[in-house]
Amino acid sequence: MDLRVNPDVFTGLLNAIEADQQQLDIALRESATGKRVNAPADDPGAVAGLIQNLTQSSAIDQFTHSIATLQGQLQAGDGALNAAVQLLTQAISLGVEGANGTLTQADRQAIANQVIGIQQALLEQANITYQGNYIFAGTAVNDPPFVADSTSPSGVRYVGNEDVNGVEIAPGQLISVNLPGDQIFDASNGDAFQALHDLINALETNGDIAGATAELNRALSAVSLQRTFYGSTLNNLTATGLSLSQQRISLAQQQNDLIGIDPAKAITDLVQADTTLQAALESFAKIPQNTLFDYLR
Repeated sequence: MDLRVNPDVFTGLLNAIEADQQQLDIALRESATGKRVNAPADDPGAVAGLIQNLTQSSAIDQFTHSIATLQGQLQAGDGALNAAVQLLTQAISLGVEGANGTLTQADRQAIANQVIGIQQALLEQANITYQGNYIFAGTAVNDPPFVADSTSPSGVRYVGNEDVNGVEIAPGQLISVNLPGDQIFDASNGDAFQALHDLINALETNGDIAGATAELNRALSAVSLQRTFYGSTLNNLTATGLSLSQQRISLAQQQNDLIGIDPAKAITDLVQADTTLQAALESFAKIPQNTLFDYLR
């Protein structure tokens, strides 16, 4: 009777061991990285989805960064206008005080000096900067938008421009993020610098102090009205930022769904791969060593 030996038993077993080792390597890599896709070949479809996901995430990160910068700028602008409101309110009180007929000229001059201080303080607020850019200059942000000018009727001249900066804060969502300074401080319905100039002049000459004070009230209303732009824009930025944050969370979950692993399953796969490999190695060790080699002599 002929004895037949199948030499492929070793090849088959070695191939099985190699395959088991590969499965163990994959399980180890997935457990170490927390990802089931660690190379494009692991799942080309998932990699394509991941690239799109990362592109969207990067865009959201850029929008979020822009919003944070704009919030700082708008908060600085709103703070300046809050200070302007307080300065104008103080000037109105001084105007009411200066209209008292019992005051001497020296008293009115002392009040005028206080208004001059307010005028200078308002000029500083109108020329406020954020990260080196002048907030109320339109788009001419490199130079102070308001300059003292004795030839100007108000003593102050606006040298910024009328342009408005538009910024995209989300896909397809473009907003205006500034107002030209002359719309705030030199408004036709209430010119703050002109009103202060007229009050100073009225106090120094015992002129129409009440009329100048009425001008200041109109200027205060104009500045307060324009300030609402900053408040509403800040609210818009906050709402958009929250929406982007939710989108970022969704994209992170989607990314995990594409390439992430189930920790419990990963541990099970790792244990199973190791057990299978050990079993294969034990089976190989139990094969009589003379099964093939003796017959090849």
